[in-house]
Amino acid sequence: MIRYTSVHKEYPRTGVALTGVSLAIGKGEFVFLTGPSGAGKSTFLKLLFFEERPTRGEVKIGPVSSATARTRDVVDLRRRLGIVFQDFRLLEDRTAEQNVAFALEVIGTPQGAIPARVARALAQVGLAGKGHALPRELSGGEQQRVAIARALVNDPFVLIADEPTGNLDDRATRGIFDLLRAINASGTAVIMATHNMELIRRNPYRTLELNRGQLVFDSADTPGDGEGT
Repeated sequence: MIRYTSVHKEYPRTGVALTGVSLAIGKGEFVFLTGPSGAGKSTFLKLLFFEERPTRGEVKIGPVSSATARTRDVVDLRRRLGIVFQDFRLLEDRTAEQNVAFALEVIGTPQGAIPARVARALAQVGLAGKGHALPRELSGGEQQRVAIARALVNDPFVLIADEPTGNLDDRATRGIFDLLRAINASGTAVIMATHNMELIRRNPYRTLELNRGQLVFDSADTPGDGEGT
């Protein structure tokens, strides 16, 4: 479903971000992406949704290749991806419902179809009763749930989560992670960047580790590693 083939990414001002990364992620997998700051995690994720393209090599998501994708192909691909960030990125002057609806409005979803889809997404993340709340009226964990609902409302086949628990306390972290597990159990692939090694140690999911732009560890290649405790 997702394949990186000898991917190298270099920026004109900051230099090499990724070098020689090759891997495949299958349909419906849950994958942790970890590594120290500056290891290349953000670039890895940006290549996934084609915000960046490789300097050399190829990223392929389904039939869409970084080597040949046109603007229209990228727009269509992003409609099938869900993206969640550490800082939520909610519109502060819009309610939870309106934030989720915005993801449908920008792609031209018929107005009559939006309310039911928004209600379903908010219910899926446990916020059925919070639709009229503004972001400032919600806790950090609830704000991240709104962001996840917004990412889910288009029924993505992959959810990309960039440090989704980085700004949350332990209790909220557990709640968000349990939600991501449930989303994965329903068939959506989840790729989660995180520095939370305790979370990784306790959960039996595939782990990719980057360091200085190189893929230095993939638990799928190490029998016995990546098992939960």
